[in-house]
Formats: sequence, C-alpha cells, structure tokens
Amino acid sequence: MPTDTTSNGATLGFESTLWQAADKLRSNMDAAEYKHVVLGLIFLKYISDAFEALHARLTAQQEEGADPEDPDEYLAERVFWVPQEARWARLQANARQPQVGELVDAAMAAIERENPQLRGVLPQVFARPQLDKRRLGELIDLISGIPLMDPEAPSQDILGRVYEYFLGQFADAEGKKGGQFYTPGHVVRLLVAMLAPYHGRVYDPCCGSGGMFVQSERFVEAHGGRREDVSVFGQESNPTTWRLAKMNLAIRGIEANLGPEWADSFVRDLHPDLRADYILANPPFNMSDWGGQALQNDVRWRYGTPPAGNANYAWIQHFIYHLAPDGVAGFVLANGSMSTQQSGEGEIRKNIVEADLVDCMVALPGQLFYNTAIPVCLWFLAKNKADGRGAQGRPLRDRRRETLFIDARQMGEMVDRTHRQLTEDDIARIADTYHAWRGDGEGAYEDVAGFCRAVPTAEIAAHDYVLTPGRYVGLPEQEEDDEPFEDKMARLVTELEEQFAEGARLEAQIRENLRRLGYGLSQ
Repeated sequence: MPTDTTSNGATLGFESTLWQAADKLRSNMDAAEYKHVVLGLIFLKYISDAFEALHARLTAQQEEGADPEDPDEYLAERVFWVPQEARWARLQANARQPQVGELVDAAMAAIERENPQLRGVLPQVFARPQLDKRRLGELIDLISGIPLMDPEAPSQDILGRVYEYFLGQFADAEGKKGGQFYTPGHVVRLLVAMLAPYHGRVYDPCCGSGGMFVQSERFVEAHGGRREDVSVFGQESNPTTWRLAKMNLAIRGIEANLGPEWADSFVRDLHPDLRADYILANPPFNMSDWGGQALQNDVRWRYGTPPAGNANYAWIQHFIYHLAPDGVAGFVLANGSMSTQQSGEGEIRKNIVEADLVDCMVALPGQLFYNTAIPVCLWFLAKNKADGRGAQGRPLRDRRRETLFIDARQMGEMVDRTHRQLTEDDIARIADTYHAWRGDGEGAYEDVAGFCRAVPTAEIAAHDYVLTPGRYVGLPEQEEDDEPFEDKMARLVTELEEQFAEGARLEAQIRENLRRLGYGLSQ
C-alpha cells in the first residue's frame, strides 16, 4: 500500500486506520463500486459539517440580522445549503435502520436539488440490494468519527487530504482501471512546481479526479498568490470519474469549468476556443481505441496525422492546439513516446522539435504509479521560447533552438516493495534546475554530467530527434578513487574470503536442517 502521507509530506495519523476499517466493510463489493459509496459518504459528511458550523454561527448572530435558514447566507460563504433531510445527524441516527440506503439516496438527491452546481454529480447507489445495509450503517458510524472540521486548520485541507489518500488507495485496489484517472501526488507536485501556474487559465483535457487542479491551487496559495488569479478548465470522458472530479473540487471550494457533462476530448472538445496559459495532464498511456480513424483530417494535427492505434501524439498535438501564444504545457507520457518511429510518430516528433516547441524532457524513475510498471517521462512544451514572463512575472531568457534534458531515473525512494516516490528534495532539485535554465529561478544554470544538459536543436536532429535524456546528459562524474591498487586488492580479497566462509557456514546449516527432517543431500 502507498505510504500514509499527505500531499505535503505530513502525516495526519488516522487515514490508514480509517482506510483499513472501511475496507473491512467492503465485503464482496468490487473496489470500483465501493469507491463511490465511501467517497460519497465522506463528501456528504463534510458538506453537512460545514453547513452545521455556519448554521450555528448564523444562529448566534440572529440579533445582528443573520438568518440561519436563508440559503443565500450559505452561498455567500461558499458553503453548500443542506436541507433538513440530508443532514448527517439524521443519517447517523438512522444508520442501523433497514431503510438507511434509501435515506442516503434521498439525502444526495435533496442536496443536488438545492445546489445546481452538484446536479448529476452525487452518487445515488445506496439503496441497491447488493449493498449490505448493516455494513452501510457501520460505515456511516465509522465516518462519523472523522474530524473534518478542525477549528485550528482549514477544513478543506483536512478533508482534501483524507480524500486524496482514499483516491490513492482505491487506485491501488483497482489495478489498471485506476490508472485512467489517478496520478500519484508527488508526480503532480513536480509538474506544478515546474510550470508554476501563478495566474491565467489552467487546462487539463483528461482531468480524471482533478488532482492537477488541486495541486495548482495549493501552489498558488503556498507562494502568496490568489486563487482568484487562476481559472480552471477541464474535461473527462468517464462519467463516474467526471463526478469524482466535481466532488473533489467542490470540497475544496475550487470553481472549475469541467463542461456541462462528461465527453471525449478528441471527439467532442468542450472547450474548442480555449487557449490556455498552462496545460497539465496525464493522458491514458498508449491508448489504442481513441477514434483516430474518424479524425484523419482534424485541424489539430498540424504536425502530422497521429496513428489510429496510439493516441500519444494525438494528445501532444491537442495540447499544442490549446496553448496560448505564451503558454506552456507539462504532461506525463510513456517512455516510448520519446523515441518511437512507428506509424509516422517519428516524423511528427521531428516536426514538433523543428517548430521549437519542446522546452524540457524529464526521464523519471520506475515504479512511480500504483497500477503500471510502464516507465514514464515528463514532456514540457512552450509556444514562445524567445521571451515572455515566467514564475511571478520574472523575464525569461532566450531559449530558442535549445531543449533542456533532465535524467531523474536514479531519484526517489522506495515506500514499499513495489512503489517508489519522489521526495520533496527531488522535486525541488528538478524544478529549480528547470527554472534556472529558463531564467526565472534562483541562481545560474549549469550542465551537470549524468543529470541535466541544455542541448541545441541541431544535436537533437543528429540523433534522429530522439528525446531520451539519457542520450544527451552523459554519465555522472566518478568520485576520485585515491586508494592504492595493492591496498584495494588486499582489502577485496579479505572481504571475499569472509564471504566464502559465511557461505560455507550457511550451506552446512541448511544441510544439517534438511538431514534432521529426513532429506539429506548428497555431497
């Protein structure tokens, strides 16, 4: 399982306990279904708690003209209006009743009715016969104990961290299905740290559960900016994941235009006229069934028609199409995208490089994702590499006909037997290197053998437009070995003799154990 940490590295302490308890109540229900039960209840608990807290404050201020029963009072505070039948206290009081599933569904419907921005979003799956009502009641009791309204900390942050933890756990439990919408938080934080989306339009055309937007808002606030300076646009083709995104953003008070409904970005672009200042995305890897045959002459394929059997270069050109004149894009793709020559992809990559759009390439370590062993990389594209403004309005240096390559494959630390995670120091080093090269960071940029190198486009062309960082950054410098040869050989021979002796001792012990069990080995 993923480590019990939050997006900023701090540990809340109760997420893993809560997950383990909730997972025990899952019984035979598939994780993909149970996800909506648990996350729906957590969402309902939060908005009810937020409502009750404001209701109590308005009640205390009635003499000053406050009206605790006026929905507009809650709208002004960006708190959802929760009608009487949907309040958590009522559901908790009826948690052990056989009709509890019907009551929860009715609560979800009432909240959607009173809050237009949530219509068609909340799960109404609790009355289904497949859902054990006794276990549902136990789950309601369990969630009742989550401290979502800590007065000493922003409530959205506490709930958001619980929500994020559960999304990660469900991604792990679901296997490959989860990878279509969940990106590990540390990978998202790296993308955001490199793009530094302080102001303007942020767009993710395959937004999944909305993690890119959450991290972008956090970044702005953490660096003294205002969330009002950022406009959020997204799209998602999976209806259940689209609902998750709407809920995930709603609990944090993030206003986002995800379109009126779910839709495929290739076939039905809901933001056709959008030109974004920042694009952050993790499109599905190597997607084969993306409708390419019907889109052969699409206006977005300016650099070549992508193959019908792989959407990677369709995504890349979709991103380019939606970039503003000074826009930058950062996204995750499978490593094969950096070097493939199949079905015209090499020619498309050549055209993109020659158009001077490739800003930076980052090779990442393996085992970062919960559900795939496919090694991945980060692409960064820039529409204008000559001038413009970077982080916090700083002027950028002229980077025309040059691309930065960063090889981060040796970074990260194992958090369990199968998952690796980039540390905050790793993220800072990669992002600081990028910003130093762009000219909007602290300090001067320098090539570091084995890690980073600024490469002219002519050299990339000489390598047949392959964009794999390892081809350009070289090998790391070896530490000077000043141990005399005779001393080193004597030391190594001594160590080898000790290892031979230990091996012989272990072999004798194993033979003796087998002999006692009646399975003696021949010499």
